[in-house]
Amino acid sequence: MILGKYSFGIGDRFCHQGKPQLAALIKAKEQGLDITPVWNKSHREHTIIGTTPADTRKEADDAVTAYGWEGSYFVDADHIGLNNVDGFIESSDYFTLDVADYIGNAPAVLLRKNEAVGDVNSFVQKYKKYIGSLAIDGIDETFNISEEQIKTIADKFMLEVKQAGKIYRHIEEAKSKVNFITEVSMDETDQPQTPVEMFFILAAIADEGIPAQTIAPKFTGRFNKGVDYVGNVRGFAKEFEEDVAVLAFAIKEFGLPGNLKLSIHSGSDKFSIYGPIAKALKKFDAGLHIKTAGTTWLEELIGLAMAGGDGLSIAKEVYAKALLRMDELCGPYKEVIDIDKAKLPIAQEVDKWDGERFASVLRHDQSCEHYNLNFRQLLHVAYKIAAEMGTRFSDALDKYEDIIAQNVTENIYERHIRPLFIE
Repeated sequence: MILGKYSFGIGDRFCHQGKPQLAALIKAKEQGLDITPVWNKSHREHTIIGTTPADTRKEADDAVTAYGWEGSYFVDADHIGLNNVDGFIESSDYFTLDVADYIGNAPAVLLRKNEAVGDVNSFVQKYKKYIGSLAIDGIDETFNISEEQIKTIADKFMLEVKQAGKIYRHIEEAKSKVNFITEVSMDETDQPQTPVEMFFILAAIADEGIPAQTIAPKFTGRFNKGVDYVGNVRGFAKEFEEDVAVLAFAIKEFGLPGNLKLSIHSGSDKFSIYGPIAKALKKFDAGLHIKTAGTTWLEELIGLAMAGGDGLSIAKEVYAKALLRMDELCGPYKEVIDIDKAKLPIAQEVDKWDGERFASVLRHDQSCEHYNLNFRQLLHVAYKIAAEMGTRFSDALDKYEDIIAQNVTENIYERHIRPLFIE
């Protein structure tokens, strides 16, 4: 299986918006742009909501059938490890191998347990040829590589890559390598990877025999859920271009898949860096995979609010309960949200709002005086409350399907696809 040059992770918490999500990509296709849809959902999200990977597969298949989509499409087992991958094997054909927890662990101890004492030293010996001055096309500076630097990188990342190899081979044994796409995820760590680290990480991935088609590095700055990028945009632009250049170089050096590309997690709504990303993609003629999992759930709430009546009541109830359970809801996402509690409206105030006001506070339109990024982030992680409503919430999604679908399609196409790939 080959992933297209541009691909879009269209996660959907409640498996209801497959068709309007796909409609956005069909609009792009009408503009001459091919984007591969990838429905992604993690084990954590399935557990909280009570869905299964089979539900995500059905959503994707139903949308593709309804619209007669003839291009490729995939279902991503997002952020999986050896402890939960088996539940995804039958329904998924794209696997995001999440091994960030292993970065920085002490390989000297842990590798001995796996009878691989010499792995780090062997890696250093194999790649000694890069010691000295290393120039990579597309990067202005020349890197001075030392033997100690290679060893330090191997010490830090070797265990992670070996774990990715274990997960990959476990999936391969069940599915055959021609039947799925592999992504390696390193984004949920404390520090971004340098260009030199990325280069040798890719060497290790090649050594493990992982045919990665996407890799998700950690970038500088904050990629908070559902809100704009927080950080130095110029610094990000330089970092992103360097990563693209490293991938192109590593493909040639290590025999990695020719379509290997960067993946951006929590990429939804990072409007301030979409311009630099688009510029880099054109400069290097590079591909991109971007994941926007939580955005659709927020568009469902916006649609319910705009519908008024019981739809608005449900949206208000979700917020009121989220305020009371903030610590519980934010806990699993503490690394990717920053909420100023003092700037959250109280439930009694929100209860007085009409649907348009609720929607304008939640919708990510930074030109709107009512937009509140704290309100948006809290609701982003509050989908557990909607899940607890059961059929009351799902029936509302069906009842107000038209207005919700309009918001979902417009959000993906106008706010994400156009600035990234068209404008």
